[in-house]
Amino acid sequence: MPDSLNKPKTVAILGAGPVGLAAAAHVLERGMEPVVLEAGPQVGHAVRQWSHVPLFSPWEYAIDAASERLLTAAGWNSPAPDQYPTGGELLAQYLEPLATRTPLKDHIRTSSMVTSVGRAGFDKMKSNGRAFEPFTIRYQNGQASRNGGPEQLKADAVIDATGTWFSPNPAGADGLPAIGEREAQDRIAYGMPDVMGREHARYAGRTVAVLGAGHSAIGTLIDLVRLKAEAPGTEVIWLLRGDKPEKAFGGGANDKLAARGALGTAFAKLVMDGKICVETGFRVSHISRDSEKLRIGAGSSCCGRFVAVDELVVATGFRPDFDFLREVRLSLDPAVECPPILAPLIDPNVHSCGTVRPHGARELAQPEPGFYFAGMKSYGRAPTFLMLTGYEQVRSIVAEIAGDHEAAARVELVLPETGVCSGPGPEANLAKAEASAAGCCGGPAPEPKAAQTPSGCCVADVKAKQEGKKGCGC
Repeated sequence: MPDSLNKPKTVAILGAGPVGLAAAAHVLERGMEPVVLEAGPQVGHAVRQWSHVPLFSPWEYAIDAASERLLTAAGWNSPAPDQYPTGGELLAQYLEPLATRTPLKDHIRTSSMVTSVGRAGFDKMKSNGRAFEPFTIRYQNGQASRNGGPEQLKADAVIDATGTWFSPNPAGADGLPAIGEREAQDRIAYGMPDVMGREHARYAGRTVAVLGAGHSAIGTLIDLVRLKAEAPGTEVIWLLRGDKPEKAFGGGANDKLAARGALGTAFAKLVMDGKICVETGFRVSHISRDSEKLRIGAGSSCCGRFVAVDELVVATGFRPDFDFLREVRLSLDPAVECPPILAPLIDPNVHSCGTVRPHGARELAQPEPGFYFAGMKSYGRAPTFLMLTGYEQVRSIVAEIAGDHEAAARVELVLPETGVCSGPGPEANLAKAEASAAGCCGGPAPEPKAAQTPSGCCVADVKAKQEGKKGCGC
């Protein structure tokens, strides 16, 4: 029998974040060979960019089971399950020990930026026999100890867990960079800058606009208000594309991820108290310099609205990078840019309440056999990803790669109910948000007490249906 038939499968894992390292732990546990390629100089390179940010999930939901087994065998002391770590604590207490104190340490290559993935000997057009050939992964090695330069490896399967952090959405409301955005990069930050820590001097005493309506924008706005208490000259402006600020307040006390609910409640109060200047319906079209200020405009450059600021934070979400996958056969939803089966479950245009059911190899498989997306990148442009979801994804994917189809199809995860719609219903107002944070359109729907009582996703939905309407709009 040829030696190649006895050799364990090699699985290339792109990205050494929480989900990538979890994938490697599962691969190792299955008796296969993981090779983890991380673009940054250390594991968790993306997490280091938001190390100051607390997670919405406690440790209970932040640790992968196979990773925990490796760590326990290495004498690791697990953190208290009910405590909420920051990104920095996630690194120091979990990811770094996992990468340096367990057998994974021999399978991780840092400073290794993947530049292309393909099939050995096959371009994208060629089909006959394609599935029987290994993948070729090329990467740029930046480690001085290895002389740097391009390298490549062969793998039987590939799990892309590179995330989306380094591909932020632009400020432009049409999905394109605003006119002048690239020229103003030195005054623009994307994601969640550490305004109370590393970048305190950049924002203290300045007029700062934050564009976006998600949790990254809300967290940054709250921090800027805290900064204003220390540096009274700080002015905070919230640029909102939509017309309803209350939609950003979330589920409040009704959110089973308590930290996330508390964030929305705190933010609602700051807006009500006038601590944040709110510009609704502000769809950024152009950015220019006006003396020492940054002029951010919405509408036409001659007669539209504009605000003048010192700094702009763009927190409009992220998008996946597919450039290095041009030779891989992919199937993606045209809007969300995620695997098509996932799209209706996570598309914010159609999905607003409850949870996304656990999913794995079947939903994440691509037309290219042996290639899978996992983690944040598997969600495309959708913002609702939970770390625990990624752990379940890679457990299932690795089982499928190992040939354990039964385990791959099995669901081994119960997610916490989010209890959040896209925001409070049409009748909600800021006072209601502050007083009770009742959440999704008045709170969860009551259990029907009679056959004629309609069901719904929330209180307002049931009430609307009782009145003969189609529902509340959730």
